[in-house]
Amino acid sequence: MELITFLIIGALAGFAAGLFGVGGGTIIVPLLFIVFTQMGYSPDSIMHLALGTSLATIIVTSISSLMAHNKKGAVMWPVFKNLTPGLVIGCFLGAGIAGQISGLYLQLIVGVFLLWVAYKMFMGGKKKANNDAGNVHIALPSKPKQLAAGAGIGIASAIFGIGGGSLTVPYLTRYGVVMQKAVGTSAACGLPIAIAGALGFMFFGMQAQVDVPNTIGFVHIYAFLGISIMSFFTAKLGAKVAHALSPQLLKKCFAVLLTVVGCYFLYKGLL
Repeated sequence: MELITFLIIGALAGFAAGLFGVGGGTIIVPLLFIVFTQMGYSPDSIMHLALGTSLATIIVTSISSLMAHNKKGAVMWPVFKNLTPGLVIGCFLGAGIAGQISGLYLQLIVGVFLLWVAYKMFMGGKKKANNDAGNVHIALPSKPKQLAAGAGIGIASAIFGIGGGSLTVPYLTRYGVVMQKAVGTSAACGLPIAIAGALGFMFFGMQAQVDVPNTIGFVHIYAFLGISIMSFFTAKLGAKVAHALSPQLLKKCFAVLLTVVGCYFLYKGLL
């Protein structure tokens, strides 16, 4: 029964990863939080396990999503190369920071963050409506600034367990990148984020000596396998749908998804 549950989560997360370029974390984290709670795990470890396992599954999800978006020519590889070093360093450090924060505070932090991103994304979509027509001037920051941005996105990604899409996509669209290319590049950036974050949560979880069966640090092995298997296939479907939708509609759907998840975590944290 547990494996079936993880397969269902994987199907939903994979589709979201391909559709929004978010690595599926916005779906995986809240669903794993619910499942782990029902399984009777320690409240002190549930949120950390959800974050660590989410990042581990994003390794597989992002590969599938990346391949699909790259076929469409939607990955800006020079930008990916500039962001990656900062993403890797920041994400590993972020895992260490998350390990020092209580599960309750992590819920509240994640909830507030997602609501803020949803608001910025929705407002940004209105301001940049004309940019999505394709005739837009892209003026990205210098390489050092992109490196610094990558570090910030990496730290936040580990704390929120969301693959970086919730920050990478708004970051790129802010500088004139159309939504499809922002989503595609975000999907590529999800790979180094996921690898560094998963290793970080494994390492710091082992240091904390987590007493939960079938885990390596803060990564649940069965959940990782079940979600990864299904999400690998559904991410391709999500990417196809993303390129069939209008950029403006995609932004609105993205903002709505983040709003729902953010409200959920605030409700659970304040309950």
